[in-house]
Amino acid sequence: MNHELYIARRMKLDNERQKGSPSLTVALVGIVLAIVVMILSIAIVMGFKGEISGKIMHLDAHLRVTNAALGIDDNYATVNGREVREAIAGDSAFAPLVESMSLIADKSAILKTDEDFMGIIMRGVDEGYDFSYLDSKMIDGSVPAVSDTASGNQIIISKTVADRLKLHAGDKVLTYFIDNSIKVRNLTISGVFETDLEAFDNAYVVGGIGIVQGVNGWNGDTGTSVAVNMGSTSDLDSDAYSLYSLLAKNTVQQESKNLFFVTTTHQNNLPFFAWLQMLDMNVVIILTLMMIVAAFTLISAMLMIVLERIRVIGNFKAMGATNGAIRRIFIYLTGKLILKALVLGNIIGIGLALLQQYGHIVRLDPTAYYMPYVPISLSIPALVMLNIGIIVISYLTLLGASHIISTIKPTATMRFE
Repeated sequence: MNHELYIARRMKLDNERQKGSPSLTVALVGIVLAIVVMILSIAIVMGFKGEISGKIMHLDAHLRVTNAALGIDDNYATVNGREVREAIAGDSAFAPLVESMSLIADKSAILKTDEDFMGIIMRGVDEGYDFSYLDSKMIDGSVPAVSDTASGNQIIISKTVADRLKLHAGDKVLTYFIDNSIKVRNLTISGVFETDLEAFDNAYVVGGIGIVQGVNGWNGDTGTSVAVNMGSTSDLDSDAYSLYSLLAKNTVQQESKNLFFVTTTHQNNLPFFAWLQMLDMNVVIILTLMMIVAAFTLISAMLMIVLERIRVIGNFKAMGATNGAIRRIFIYLTGKLILKALVLGNIIGIGLALLQQYGHIVRLDPTAYYMPYVPISLSIPALVMLNIGIIVISYLTLLGASHIISTIKPTATMRFE
């Protein structure tokens, strides 16, 4: 039988002569607030990382295959989509890992109305392009049916572009492509989307790849890149290397003149992912500060509990109890405070997180944070690890603070009031 635990269970946390000790109440509130801040910090950062990474992964390819000469000239640095597809399909190890592929053609253009104009990038996509994310972000109209030749002149624009040019779904807009000569296309707006990702909303207009191919005089297999989306994004660097290797092997075998370059979405959107890594550092700093606050609060709480029971400690020592046994009694006793704080902190922290997750109470400026509200992502493993960490650090803190008991002498405590 654990005698120290039994005695601690029989003892009350509050002083018997002073119910509801203010010092213990302050300590409890301090620890609870620290736990709530830690839970919300983890949930918010995980929410930001999940939302922004998700946006980027949906709007940009997991792997992008381009011509190594991309950027020299639109009509020279092109990719043959059929060649890339056949190379991937012919590799029995890599092909099953691929979820979808799409030939893409990007070209700078100018949208012009009677009142205003705006420079954009016309992104032409083929029938392999996954429109599911943009479809979920449509606020007016619908996505174009790029596989339908009758819809070959349809495009979707962002709310940012629509508001500036005063355009709506169903309107027509003149689109100027400036190369060696100026080519004009009268395109129909089939829908308006809003992703809140400023880098995409301010720049891209999406339509069928035939628009860009027609302007550049390309055939149906030619584009500026091939978007390859993987079934899993856990190791894109390794996937990129594998794809590069098989394309290089295919180039040698087919005696092709094309030299391909493969990049990942992390490489293509480095500023966003660098910002997300900075958020991780912020969380580490917040957790460290909150752990320090909780530790000092626990030390204060134990000192108050010990000071209020000095005569009890003296009696224990007079009856022959060792310092180690008395320390364990008071560690167990202060553990009641920790347990109470953990329960309250988790209830309040998780409750506030769920309230924000489903109620979107705290709003944000989408132009600065890429989303209209504070995102929340609750992870059970992360919460379990956090609580385990709090318990371990609390125990180590109490273990150190309990050394004060060894300095208390029975002869002095008998006259202590």
